Amino acid sequence: MYLSPTSSFLNKVSRFYSRQSHSCFILTTTFLAANANAFLPYQSPSAAIVKSSCNNPSSTLSMSTQSTASTISPPIPRREEDRVVYAGILPKSHPGHSTLIRQSNDSTERLLDPPYPIPDPYGWLRDDDRSNPEIIDYLKKENEYSAAVTSHLKPLQDTLYREFLECIQETDYTTPRPDGDFWYYTRTYEGSSYVTYCRAPKVDTEFDATAWDGSKDMNVLDGEVTYLDVNALAAGKAFCDVGTVRVSPSHKYVAYSVDYLGDEKYELHVKNLETGEDIVLDKVSGSSDEGSNLEIDDFVWGADDETLYYVTMDDQHRPFRLYQRRNWKNAPVDSLLKEELDDLFWCSVSKSLDGKYIFFDMASKETSEVWYMATASESGMPEMKCVAPRRNKVLYEVEHGQDQWYIVTNVNNSPNMKLMSSPAIEDSANEWVLVRDSNNNSVFDGTTSKALDSVTVFESYLALEGREGGIPRVWVYDLNSKTNKRLEFDESAYDVGLGAHYVSDATTIVVAYDSMLTPPSSIQISLDGTYDKRKVLKEKLVPGYDKDLFGCDRVEVPSRDGKTQIPVSIVYRKDTMEKVNTGESAPMHLYGYGSYGACMEADFSITRLPLLNRGMIYAIAHIRGGGEMGRQWYEEPSGGKYLCKKNTFNDFVDVAQFFVKQKWTSPDKLSCEGRSAGGLLIGAVLNQAPELFRAAIFGVPFVDVAVTMTDSSIPLTSGEWVEWGNPNEEKFFQYMMSYSPLNNIQQDKVYPACWITGGLHDPRVAYWEPTKYAATVRHLNPNNPYPICLKLDLTVGHFSASDRYKYYREMALDFSFMLDQLKLNT
Repeated sequence: MYLSPTSSFLNKVSRFYSRQSHSCFILTTTFLAANANAFLPYQSPSAAIVKSSCNNPSSTLSMSTQSTASTISPPIPRREEDRVVYAGILPKSHPGHSTLIRQSNDSTERLLDPPYPIPDPYGWLRDDDRSNPEIIDYLKKENEYSAAVTSHLKPLQDTLYREFLECIQETDYTTPRPDGDFWYYTRTYEGSSYVTYCRAPKVDTEFDATAWDGSKDMNVLDGEVTYLDVNALAAGKAFCDVGTVRVSPSHKYVAYSVDYLGDEKYELHVKNLETGEDIVLDKVSGSSDEGSNLEIDDFVWGADDETLYYVTMDDQHRPFRLYQRRNWKNAPVDSLLKEELDDLFWCSVSKSLDGKYIFFDMASKETSEVWYMATASESGMPEMKCVAPRRNKVLYEVEHGQDQWYIVTNVNNSPNMKLMSSPAIEDSANEWVLVRDSNNNSVFDGTTSKALDSVTVFESYLALEGREGGIPRVWVYDLNSKTNKRLEFDESAYDVGLGAHYVSDATTIVVAYDSMLTPPSSIQISLDGTYDKRKVLKEKLVPGYDKDLFGCDRVEVPSRDGKTQIPVSIVYRKDTMEKVNTGESAPMHLYGYGSYGACMEADFSITRLPLLNRGMIYAIAHIRGGGEMGRQWYEEPSGGKYLCKKNTFNDFVDVAQFFVKQKWTSPDKLSCEGRSAGGLLIGAVLNQAPELFRAAIFGVPFVDVAVTMTDSSIPLTSGEWVEWGNPNEEKFFQYMMSYSPLNNIQQDKVYPACWITGGLHDPRVAYWEPTKYAATVRHLNPNNPYPICLKLDLTVGHFSASDRYKYYREMALDFSFMLDQLKLNT
């Protein structure tokens, strides 16, 4: 998985509202949007292409399950044995010799010379246009094969789908949040696939939804109005993702971005909330494709309803330019305010909570720079100024309040982020000082004891989000008394984060809270110095859920290095654990990610309940490469990045082996799962220890690491060199080749049953990666006793179905495959 370095260099995965947006996201980390034409892998002019028939499979799979025994043949794609991709300096005869970037501008590492050819026999499956009839036909054959393998599981899929729906309140609403004269929230309705955005007049400081009877037809709040219905936008479309929704300063308009394909190319619309008129914004006069729809990454409103700021993408779909658009309704005028030409840097736009500044963040995964402009001066000649010029491997983010910059930064090589402040002036780096409490102790000093992720600035308080003891935390810093207090909760392990806030003069804050046992709730906390006055605004109703039947634990597993303890969060039914305690092993599902410093939290999930109710233990391995234990869990020399990336895979294997040795489970009862970069994890783990698992789920897996990372024509690649390393360079090539899943599949080994998914329009992990992986496992292990299935959705991108009901159907299919392999298909 590719996480955007521009959303936050902290790469914190959160479940809460994004800043200045009226839309609620499952992940506030904004993933990279990219898709562009690229060169085909190089072939020598004298190459002899070996082609085997796509239509005459040479091997069959014999599989037996509890409900069926059949012989089914997977499709066999042709192999072009002389096809290669080069790492290092390209041969002069290569068509991309003079145009393809092989390393970053500031790299001092030696390129491989002569270049090293990496075999790529299935490279012909790559089609950047997603339209090649031969390839589409092959993908359909893969889907037909997977459908045949799982055809006997339709009753189980229907049962799982029904159980998912039984655990949710299909007609529901999110916690209303105040902005101006309105409460803003979203609603879902039974039978409707998408959310509707609603608002109601704010007649008091607190909302009252007690009169709502739970029905579709009744308003949640008096005077409720639907101002954006995503179901209407999605009508007649296979995919519809509304990215960002922002109401204008006067609340007369709403601007929103929408993607109808899954390739994360968003249109920008503005809707008049008084007349209902909806306008899609076009490129302005003078541009090369004048009149065509804008394709944007993100946007914010300015100080008034006439001004929008938006970020566009380059040919590689890297966000890189900030524009101001004035008079968007009638005679629009665009001004280019700033651009970033370094391919390592990705850009984003935001507005300070007090509305006084527009920020333009430029960031790689190791270095950042922030530019700003006062909204009070936007009507004149716009001018951007720099908070602090970039310095190599110095990361920082900025918020504004009380005429101060509040800065989250690792300046001076601190292992974690520190909290600093300075006057709100240009080129302020020399003015940065640590924020201190009344005892002159630094609030966050960047040491390993606790990690800071973000700061939200209110008029008299700072709300600080971070981690301590491996658990997400929220602190409140009183700007007047200079006291800093961590908010406490009853459970020992939980997930918590700041909710949506649209005004800086708040006297309360709202946090979103859940745990592996406790469904999500919104808790209002008074900013009174003690923070003891709390009110639960809304609890997520989970029909039929009895918390007393379940238990959870936090286990520390020793790693093979002899000095690292790997945290693991587990949840189970108590009757299952009683059996384990008496010596009976249980089926277990082990989930992991371990990249980008992203945190997999010990949170609540209704989709786990059907697994737990079938006697499974669900475990989340908080392996290195993530950020659960602070940035040192991610960074070199002991984390899971660059030349210590193998720690990620070793940790996961060590966790699996621990539970087997402790007899909690056994290899024939153990399954594993990872998505995107988590798919890289699962691929590397299975190559290392395929005998440990009976089944594996790969969600849009990043498995062709070495080939992808050599090729800067593939969107995302150059920016990812500061995550994985650059295999074109001698320093990283051999190390990456030693773990890249597609290049290390073992021959004549028994691999567990694999369920591999992908999306045709995925701009993050291209569809050909999972496709090549499935074909390679089968080719090297033609007699594998367990199925290797690829399900490639031809209508979606990286994040699977946008339709919530289709999403649950897809998850039911994933889980039915896994449960069947574990002999839990009743």
